[in-house]
Amino acid sequence: MILYITSALLAFIGLYCIAIKSNLIKKVIGLSMFTDSIHILFLNTGFREGGIAPILTLENFISFKSYAVDPLPQAMILTSIVIDISVTALALTMIIFLYKHFKTLNSDKIRELRG
Repeated sequence: MILYITSALLAFIGLYCIAIKSNLIKKVIGLSMFTDSIHILFLNTGFREGGIAPILTLENFISFKSYAVDPLPQAMILTSIVIDISVTALALTMIIFLYKHFKTLNSDKIRELRG
């Protein structure tokens, strides 16, 4: 239950940073927090109390299906983390170029200077 609350709290904080903050670095941090909340929520779906590793051996052959943890959410979240790191790196690179061009990280000022 605590993981659901943590996930919801992280999602709300991330959405707040994306929607309200005008600093571009804070927006990227909010985006990262929001995706991390989705990762926590999705990993919680594959959790099983007292579960065993999803490796089939002779010792756990009979009880494997009823006690094994689902490995699919773990594999999908691992892929999602790699994509999230790539998106964050790309966004920070774009922010560096924006700062070099406009000399500010405030999205409102960049919008005014563009016009």
